[in-house]
Amino acid sequence: MAGQAFKKFLPLFDRVLVERCAAETVTKGGIMIPEKSQGKVLQATVVAVGEGSKGKDGDLRPISVKVGEKVLLPEYGGTKVVLDDKVSLMIFAPLK
Repeated sequence: MAGQAFKKFLPLFDRVLVERCAAETVTKGGIMIPEKSQGKVLQATVVAVGEGSKGKDGDLRPISVKVGEKVLLPEYGGTKVVLDDKVSLMIFAPLK
């Protein structure tokens, strides 16, 4: 899944790099879904995580997600990043 560029890529602060999951092409009942009918996939896998951000008191607040976890994405949001010819998204992460 993660190529060489993903392993070297480290997001800063409270940012997370995610890779969208593949769209479902067949339903559980075996019906094939046409490409035009497939919606935008809002589920992704976390590929890289920043260290967190500092609060007003100066303490580091870690990010609440870890590499490999599945997350839900906002429909409109994130910054498109291209690594190893794969399109990924850089998003803000929830802090603990």
